[in-house]
Amino acid sequence: MDLQLGERTVLVPGGTSGLGLASARRFAAEGARVVLAGRRAELAREEAGRLPAAVGVGADLAEPGAPDRLVDAAEEAFGPVDVLVLNSGGPPPGDAADVTADDVRAAVETLLLAQMRLVQRVLPGMRERGWGRIVAIGSSGVQQPLPRLALSNTARGALAGWLKTLAAEVAADGVTVNMVLPGRIDTDRVAALDQAAAERAGRGADQVRAQSEAAIPAGRYGTPEEFASAVVYLASGPAAYVTGVQLRCDGGLVRSF
Repeated sequence: MDLQLGERTVLVPGGTSGLGLASARRFAAEGARVVLAGRRAELAREEAGRLPAAVGVGADLAEPGAPDRLVDAAEEAFGPVDVLVLNSGGPPPGDAADVTADDVRAAVETLLLAQMRLVQRVLPGMRERGWGRIVAIGSSGVQQPLPRLALSNTARGALAGWLKTLAAEVAADGVTVNMVLPGRIDTDRVAALDQAAAERAGRGADQVRAQSEAAIPAGRYGTPEEFASAVVYLASGPAAYVTGVQLRCDGGLVRSF
């Protein structure tokens, strides 16, 4: 299938590791021009240097003005942004009863408000050109809240509601808005969560992982490459009639339809 992404400009925040980096690489393999960003500017440039048509930009989206600077850099390098991948690292784990108002404000700033600013910066151009793709990397916790991830469940859930509302508003303009929800994907973030769970339980991380895998119908963690393929499809030309959806990539972990 021709995904019709050649020469499209794709912006991937959080693109120096994990699901963001896997997505950036998959877009590049389809011929897209990729702008990947991360808090570590040198690492962003190194990873971009490994791709055929890419630039790396240092950006912490929680800082005022960072979304504007990032979009400016993308437009300077390759022109208007055609595909925006919304991606951010997760907040620290914790129980719902223990989080403070300050904790929630910090999570909302990173996982909701910074993402909204990025969308609002690129959306007018997408609507004017009659083509655009917004794909958010979320979490299965949006549909089935995850234990000890109260901040992520809360802030990502708010982003999901905003994006669903937005999808209906811009569909007639040729812009699609979707989310991909990872389950247990084999990334450093998931490894860190497994390690934290192991330390709390006084067990080995391998035991925690085995228990997690046993709860997944597919019997294993997913790979970042498998997840990235779902992201890239939703950003493609053939997916033009798919909007406002949450696509789970979780090996069947969430048992509801």
